[in-house]
Amino acid sequence: MKEAISTDHGPRAIGPYSQAIRANGFVFVSGQIALDPRTQQLVPGDISAQTERVLENLKGIVEAAGSSMDKAVRTTVFLLDMNEFAAMNEVYARYFSRSAPARATVQAARLPRDVRVEIDVIAIA
Repeated sequence: MKEAISTDHGPRAIGPYSQAIRANGFVFVSGQIALDPRTQQLVPGDISAQTERVLENLKGIVEAAGSSMDKAVRTTVFLLDMNEFAAMNEVYARYFSRSAPARATVQAARLPRDVRVEIDVIAIA
C-alpha cells in the first residue's frame, strides 16, 4: 500500500511528483530545495541559509507523514559546490544530532532553480 503525503509545511511539488510517499513502513521524501512553503520563492542567502530552509522543509514533510527527523535512516545531499560541504554539514548536524542517518553527498553539475543544495530523506514511518 502506498500513500501520497501532501502538506503546507513544505513547498508544493513543482513537477509531477509527490512531496513524499508513505509505503511499507517508510516515508520517502522527495528532494527538497530552499523554497519557502508560504511563498514558493527561493530563500536568499548562502549555503547555510539554504541548507536550513531545506531541512525545515524536510522536517515539515516528514512530520506530516507521521514520522520525525529522528527516524531518518538515509539521506542524499546534492551540492552545487563540494567546497561548501563544511558549512552545509554544520547546519545538517543540528537536525540529526542523535543516531545520524546513513548519507551520500555528491556534487551536482546543476540543481533545480540553480540552488546550492538539495536533500532527500527516507525515514521510518
